[in-house]
Amino acid sequence: MTEREIFMALVDGDSIQPSDAIILLEGDGFNRYHHATQLYKVGFAPIIVFSGGITNYDYGSYPYEKIKPLMLEQGVLESDLYHESTSLNTKQQADEIIKLCIIREWKRIILVGSHYHQYRAYLTFLKSMADANVRFLIYNSPVRNLMWFSSDFWGNRFDCLQREFERIDLYYDKGDLASYKDAIEYQRWKEKQ
Repeated sequence: MTEREIFMALVDGDSIQPSDAIILLEGDGFNRYHHATQLYKVGFAPIIVFSGGITNYDYGSYPYEKIKPLMLEQGVLESDLYHESTSLNTKQQADEIIKLCIIREWKRIILVGSHYHQYRAYLTFLKSMADANVRFLIYNSPVRNLMWFSSDFWGNRFDCLQREFERIDLYYDKGDLASYKDAIEYQRWKEKQ
C-alpha cells in the first residue's frame, strides 16, 4: 500500500473520543451542520465552532448566519456556538482554530468536513499545529451518506475529491500541509494518548 492509501484508511477509520470542541468547517452548502449537531447532542463536545467567514454560494460556502438558525432548531444552545469568522480558506481555518485551541487550552477537537475534503483539511490542520509548535488530539469525523455523483452548484463530490488530491499535492509543495507520512506517525502517536 502507498502512504496515501494508508493515510486514507486511517482517516476513514478514525475513532472519535469526547473532546473540547467540534470544529465545523464551512463548505458543501447545508450538508455538514447536521453531523456536527448530532455529535454535540450525544455529548461528544460541549461547543460547536463554525469555522469560516466567506460567502460564496456557487462554491458551497454558506455563511454562518444561514447555518446558525438550523443548528438552533436542532437543539444546539446559542451559548454553545462560536463563530470563527476571519478565515477565508482551509489554511486560514486551520491557523485560526489552532490559535483558538491554544487560547482556550483545548486538548481535543473533532474535525467535521465533507468526506471528499477531510483528507486535505486534516493534513492542513496537522501542519498548522506543527508550525505553532503544539500538539493535541484531532479526531476526524467527516460527514458520510453524501451522494458522490449528483451535482450541486460547486460540482459533484467525485470530481471534488479528484480536485482535492490535486490540491494536496499543490499545497504540500507550498508548505501548507503535513505529509502523508507525518499524518500516519501522528495517528500512531494519537492512539497512544
